[in-house]
Amino acid sequence: MEKVYDVTAMGEMLIDFTMNGTSEQGNGMFEACPGGAPCNVLAMLNKLGRKTAFIGKVGKDQFGRLLKSTIEEIGIETKGLIFDEEINTTLAFVHTFPDGDREFSFYRKPGADMMLSADEVDYDMIRKSKVFHFGTLSMTDEPVKTATKKALEAAKEAGCMITFDPNLREPLWRSLEDAKTAMEYGFRYCDMLKISDNEIRFISGKEDYDEGIRYLQEKYHIPVIFLTMGKEGSRAYYKDLKVERAGFSVKAIETTGAGDTFCGCAINGLLKYGIDNLTEEALGEILTYANAGAALITLKKGAIRSMPEPSRIEEMIK
Repeated sequence: MEKVYDVTAMGEMLIDFTMNGTSEQGNGMFEACPGGAPCNVLAMLNKLGRKTAFIGKVGKDQFGRLLKSTIEEIGIETKGLIFDEEINTTLAFVHTFPDGDREFSFYRKPGADMMLSADEVDYDMIRKSKVFHFGTLSMTDEPVKTATKKALEAAKEAGCMITFDPNLREPLWRSLEDAKTAMEYGFRYCDMLKISDNEIRFISGKEDYDEGIRYLQEKYHIPVIFLTMGKEGSRAYYKDLKVERAGFSVKAIETTGAGDTFCGCAINGLLKYGIDNLTEEALGEILTYANAGAALITLKKGAIRSMPEPSRIEEMIK
């Protein structure tokens, strides 16, 4: 089948409410930022000139309509986006601490993103994509869990490159065992894994990152693993290679979307170089570019509308 899209992503699209000062009465004010990890990744890929498509579900409400028009505006194909007649769009309130770190309060019991069923998925869109991208939030509950598994089967059969960012959000799981199981399910399918420092500790039980990654490589034979370490930078593991690049130092306002920006840049790099014979040089270049992109997005609130311009990324690297 002809590949029409560079990347199709499936999963949650939601509104991130981020703190934005206080009112005259002293009440905290929130800004409604379109978000959801899989879509954030696509937004970055779009900035890099890639053709992208999204599969997911939002509520038939103001927020759902806002999300659809937002991603249409930036050029993401929305024909795989379904409106739920009953359940509202998922909301996440982001509480930011002074150091830029954050915690989430989710309004998702249930949220529309969980309600995507296997028969609502546009499998042809997946087959027509070079890359299929997903995370674990679409595996917390049925029916979207089954939909994700069927989508993965379709992607595998169609020979798509499968990219996975577990994006662990502990409050959304009934138990951490369930979260582990979903992550392990993803590891079995993916060609590229993007994992953060806290996630590798969580899944491998090892303090040392290299040991944790080795455990994953030996058990699941994942071709390429990107490890993000916040402001410390990132590492790439490929066959016998391990490449590390330092992060860029910026005064972060909030870190929402940094991992997704990194992920979008990394997928773009794999589309550019291919996954079969990556060199140390190519991996280093991918890491530096992705680190710069991730640093730049922490200077703005929200994610989908805040993706850095490639020209800014180039400048930062220089």
